Amino acid sequence: MKSLKATGNQLADPAFQLTVLRSEQAEGAHLPSFHEKMRAAGLFPLRPTEATVLQINVGKMCNQVCRHCHVDAGPDRKEIMTRETMQLCLDALAQTTIPTVDLTGGAPEMNPDFRWFVEQLHALGRHIIVRCNLTIIVANKKYHDLPEFFRAHGVEVVSSLPFYNAKTTDRQRGDGVFDDSIKALKMLNAVGYGIEGSGLRLNLVYNPNGAFLPGSQKGLQDQFKRALSKDFGIVFNELYAITNIPVSRYLDFLLESGNYAGYMDKLVTAFNPAAAAGVMCRSTISVSWDGYLYDCDFNQMLDLKVASAVQHIRDFSASTLAERAVVVNQHCYGCTAGSGSSCGGATA
Repeated sequence: MKSLKATGNQLADPAFQLTVLRSEQAEGAHLPSFHEKMRAAGLFPLRPTEATVLQINVGKMCNQVCRHCHVDAGPDRKEIMTRETMQLCLDALAQTTIPTVDLTGGAPEMNPDFRWFVEQLHALGRHIIVRCNLTIIVANKKYHDLPEFFRAHGVEVVSSLPFYNAKTTDRQRGDGVFDDSIKALKMLNAVGYGIEGSGLRLNLVYNPNGAFLPGSQKGLQDQFKRALSKDFGIVFNELYAITNIPVSRYLDFLLESGNYAGYMDKLVTAFNPAAAAGVMCRSTISVSWDGYLYDCDFNQMLDLKVASAVQHIRDFSASTLAERAVVVNQHCYGCTAGSGSSCGGATA
């Protein structure tokens, strides 16, 4: 399987994705604009709160090509953050009290300067989250010591695991992914991750395998904990249930399977003002591999830059960015449906 970009798919173009998302007609069904929903909830324009997370996408290169990837990541993607841009991120952080840095990709560990960057962030005293796909740990000998590296730098590991069995996981992420993920989880447990009292946090991420919304986050967490402990002796801290956002390869899946209209209708019907008030874009600043600034990782993939005079990390100004309005569009229904969805799971 190749990325949308490698196959020349129209959906590799963010502008084309926005055309699809903005269309008033989806197989004959009118979809109200997200702006209208937010205005009715008294939340438009959406304003940021205090920035507590700087989320940095260090590149789109990945060892996997997952069916639902909103980044369209894969081995054929060559976009990668340079050390110079990483230094600009460090310079920007030094001006602020933003406590958490969330490193994502692709597989962030494949960036050749990944370890240097983590070391520098650790020296700044920031809490570091790495969004690890697990299989990277066992993909190559040079990555086998990642659990020890993470432990040495107090990294919080957040890892995607679509389900607690091979059939469902491999259908979404590729053959053999579940077995490799279990091996990696055992390696993380072996150095203390997920173990009560260790202080080393290991959180898992669940996202549905089809065109439906996730169930109760607490209920899913209990199921995952029971199954992984019973079948594999694996422990972890929390499970985050994340709604699939209709962007990139998941949007392609919805269109190809004829589920786009029905899925969007589910999201609109499940719109929750309480979840909308707690969306992650209000407290997050997202940095792309080339240094441009966005309100969230999903806006980044649609090339919807921040509505601010400051649009690149080299010009970073926390006070200027605090005055912006958050850029929203139809895909934002995904973060505001039901219990809400963020990089940290449910929001309401």
